[in-house]
Amino acid sequence: MTVTDLSISQNDGVAVAGVRDYVALLKPRVMSLVVFTGLVGLVVAPGAIHPVTAVIALIAIALGAGASGAINMWYDADIDAVMKRTARRPIPAGRVDRAEALTFGVVIALMSVMVMGSLVNWLAGGLLALTIGFYVFVYTMWLKRRTPQNIVIGGAAGALPPMIGWAAVTGEIALLPIMMFAIIFFWTPPHFWALALYRSGDYAKAGVPMLPVVQGDRATRRQILLYSLLLAPLAVTPWLLGGGSAFYGVTAALLGAAFVALAVGVWRRDEAAAVADGHRAAKQLFGFSILYLFLIFALLLADHALGWAPGA
Repeated sequence: MTVTDLSISQNDGVAVAGVRDYVALLKPRVMSLVVFTGLVGLVVAPGAIHPVTAVIALIAIALGAGASGAINMWYDADIDAVMKRTARRPIPAGRVDRAEALTFGVVIALMSVMVMGSLVNWLAGGLLALTIGFYVFVYTMWLKRRTPQNIVIGGAAGALPPMIGWAAVTGEIALLPIMMFAIIFFWTPPHFWALALYRSGDYAKAGVPMLPVVQGDRATRRQILLYSLLLAPLAVTPWLLGGGSAFYGVTAALLGAAFVALAVGVWRRDEAAAVADGHRAAKQLFGFSILYLFLIFALLLADHALGWAPGA
């Protein structure tokens, strides 16, 4: 095997971790969304930031998100080994040792906070430290295995990156990044509960008290609809605050209406009907929810990059 070989090799029958496995520990798909929302917070913030400083801030956000993912995989290796969706991750598959994953995550976490604090500013560094700490200690170690509200409260960690990006530019927090935080915070429960509806058997087998496992299908569908009804108007508030153009406001409202319509479709399907059609409505909502959040933040990004927003 050459040093450029990124695949998994075999050494005397024992799996050897490649670069790809350590990248997988960082949860790159989750990281990409975190970096994107952090970028939007950085771009919509008033004032100027040197391009090199902006790149450093985004790298620090990416490292912090990746470190959180690696530590999460270390702690949840027993759960990941049981669940079909996660059984092939590097630790349960035996390609990366748990202690190595923990060391990898902790070193990167410390590095990300120090880089952000010393090279950007310490408010952004503190918010990044809060994000990592909240995800690791509050969500992963405390909430995930104890309460069906794990996703609701734990979602705060994934909602902080726009505030970090804003703070990197301004050195302060304002109402607009708080509303961006709120959009992600209220988006998280319907997004993950839609997934949990058709993966509830996996969560039950692993002993994770997701809402469908603990309170059942009907309560989950009701909560999905409730959070969707709260999310839709929240996504319009950047326009009302002058942080987005009328085009953003109208488009966000239309996207919110589509989100609610899909949530109503989930709510109207009883458990028997959902099982019979393979949870089609929940899968549609889950897929659309990813597109929805991307489009909401992409519209904000375009508004400010093109100068359409009132404050741009």
